[in-house]
Amino acid sequence: MAASPTEKPLRLILASASPRRRELLAGLGCPFEVISPRIDETPWANEAPANFALRMAHEKAMAVVVGLPTREPVRVIAADTIVVLGRMILGKPANAAEAEATLRLLSGQRHHVITGLCVWTRDAAGFAAQGEAVHTEVVFNAVSDDAIRAYVATGEPMDKAGSYAIQGGAAGMVAGIDGSYTNVVGLPMEALARLLG
Repeated sequence: MAASPTEKPLRLILASASPRRRELLAGLGCPFEVISPRIDETPWANEAPANFALRMAHEKAMAVVVGLPTREPVRVIAADTIVVLGRMILGKPANAAEAEATLRLLSGQRHHVITGLCVWTRDAAGFAAQGEAVHTEVVFNAVSDDAIRAYVATGEPMDKAGSYAIQGGAAGMVAGIDGSYTNVVGLPMEALARLLG
């Protein structure tokens, strides 16, 4: 959206500490800044995984918005990515043992990666929030315990939902995907482009 001569340009903010999301967003070629929100990331009882991911994205966006000047034109992009096996949400591992256990669960299995995406905009026309939950199906090869231990020893799984990075050392564990690759990395660029217009 182009700003009129009397209108301030939109300030673009990524509400995430994830370096993967920063790299993906930088690919759009638009200048942006990063503000990392702090929220409670505990699922509600019986909360559907997609609803949880979308709620987390909205809460991250709002946690950033409340700290901004009230009249400033701004667009905040927030995302939350989870790995789901059945209805079990596999979050970031607390330690190496948990990372190994998660990867054993995923070995030889089909699971889903869901990213809740929120774009919150305030401009001369007012404010609006758009959201979408993006699903990608991922199939893992059968992975040996030795391979799992070696991968966890690299430290890469420790800040990743589902204890793996498809763009990193876990690439060889993945037999195939159905859906957005960038969604599995952490920011579904196809959906984001739609929401940004």
